[in-house]
Amino acid sequence: MSTRGKLLITGGRGMVGLNLQEHPRAAEWEILAPGRAELDLRDARAVEAWFAEVKPDAVIHAAGRVGGIQANIAHPVAFLEENLTIGRNVVMGAWKGGVRNFLNLASTCMYPAQAENPLKEEMILEGALEPTNEGYALAKIATMRLCQYIRREDPQAQYKTLIPCNLYGRHDKFDPAHSHLVPAVIHKVHMAKLRGEEEVEIWGDGTARREFLYAGDLADAALRAVAEIDSIPDLMNVGLGEDHSINDYYARVAEVAGWKGRFVHDLSKPVGMKRKLASSARQEAWEWRPPSTLAEGLAKTYSFYLERTST
Repeated sequence: MSTRGKLLITGGRGMVGLNLQEHPRAAEWEILAPGRAELDLRDARAVEAWFAEVKPDAVIHAAGRVGGIQANIAHPVAFLEENLTIGRNVVMGAWKGGVRNFLNLASTCMYPAQAENPLKEEMILEGALEPTNEGYALAKIATMRLCQYIRREDPQAQYKTLIPCNLYGRHDKFDPAHSHLVPAVIHKVHMAKLRGEEEVEIWGDGTARREFLYAGDLADAALRAVAEIDSIPDLMNVGLGEDHSINDYYARVAEVAGWKGRFVHDLSKPVGMKRKLASSARQEAWEWRPPSTLAEGLAKTYSFYLERTST
């Protein structure tokens, strides 16, 4: 039985939204997670009308168009326009509808491409963005700024932003044309195992480093944050506090999947930023650490992938 009131989760059919709803803390709320057929977040009037009628007590904004390097390069207009529209509509709809507690989920792509690691929250807007996903990053920055401006004008409105590192986990997209690194690697390695292939290709030299958080762990942080929103800062990174090379992720997935082949590198392919490790200082001051290790997260994600491919 809910004890905290109504919680709107935008993007409730996506990976983050589904992990939020699966988490034990979700039972504290009456969860509202309308799909696009029920509420099109691209329609400002519909969003405002929905907030006026339903009057949720809090929001976790997780909706948006997402994808890996290939998708961002191929569709920059959609990644900017759609995410900008959704972010504006949800934030303004909530504020006009009287919502006081709003948790915006952003992305570490908002950090400058050449920023020194670890990435600290105050570095945002201090340099040029990574070109391969600039449109998505600009939309996320604009939504974050809108939340900050609302807090500036309306101190009672707790509109705050969590900045998760890269994510993977249950309910991820495993299609290589639309997926991020970890689910794409899982699919590639699993298919190589099924086909008896001895080689799997890695884009670039594999030395670029990334920080990946299990989506169930982000749900743990976000649900605590929205319930204790006065306790978190205006902006806060959420991650592991450590990173691994692309080559290491491939090797770890191969271990989980039981594939014994070798990796080859295509040096002609783009790899994005050389390193992207977020500072965990504010998160640690909030006294939160991810419950899952990388090995545990990969094992749970691969198990989910097998369930999906066997149905």
